[in-house]
Amino acid sequence: MPAVSLAVALIPLPGVTTSLSQVIDAIFFLLWPFFAAFAVIMFIYAGFIFLSASGDPSKVAEARRAVLWGVIGVAVGLLAFSIPFVVKVLIGV
Repeated sequence: MPAVSLAVALIPLPGVTTSLSQVIDAIFFLLWPFFAAFAVIMFIYAGFIFLSASGDPSKVAEARRAVLWGVIGVAVGLLAFSIPFVVKVLIGV
């Protein structure tokens, strides 16, 4: 269903050649919404922990760790999604 709603052709059409670059782009295009949704859920979870901590230092520390790992995850995800595009530009594809 996501492939239909995002208009991505997962099965190559007869007579149409697809390059490795096009396949990688299609995979990243499909994975991007899941990554964004996971990042939003992680920050909502951290916010819920902050709100329910009621001043308990251990829960506040847990919430801060959740925010920290959420930020690290977003940074790693952005790097992972941008590396193929940077490589394509550098090699001129």
